[in-house]
Amino acid sequence: MTRRAWLLLPLASCARREQFVAAPERVSIAEPGQGMVTVEKVIKTKAEWRQALSPTRYWIMREAGTEQPFSGEYNQYDGPGVFRCAACGTALFSGDHKFASSSGWPSFWQPLAPQNLLKRQDGDRIEVLCIRCEGHLGHVFDDGPPPTGLRYCINSIALNLTK
Repeated sequence: MTRRAWLLLPLASCARREQFVAAPERVSIAEPGQGMVTVEKVIKTKAEWRQALSPTRYWIMREAGTEQPFSGEYNQYDGPGVFRCAACGTALFSGDHKFASSSGWPSFWQPLAPQNLLKRQDGDRIEVLCIRCEGHLGHVFDDGPPPTGLRYCINSIALNLTK
């Protein structure tokens, strides 16, 4: 091997590495009527999320904001349907699991499928996020009704209802 070839070898290996794109991260979620499906995670930059979401939805879902109590579209809703993530469409909650908590936010005693949610500690509370896009949904508390004793307190603006 010539000295020139030896010096250019690192550049050649970098060029070859750029040809390979990392496989997208995937997650398994439960989809009503389909069972478990594997989908790509939704990963966007802050700028891309700002473009995709309204300013209020961005503030709540990407910056962990909270809408005003009793102001959300689904707070008073009492009917059938599937509540989906407003950012990526993942099925999160069923209308069958919604209850009137008087908290000012839509409340559910269980998720549609636990694997569709991500939970993490948020001070003295537990934050609930969508597993696919990691959008902030709300919090879960242990003051809900039977059979779970849980109250998933969710921002309406983080949801879209499919009837």
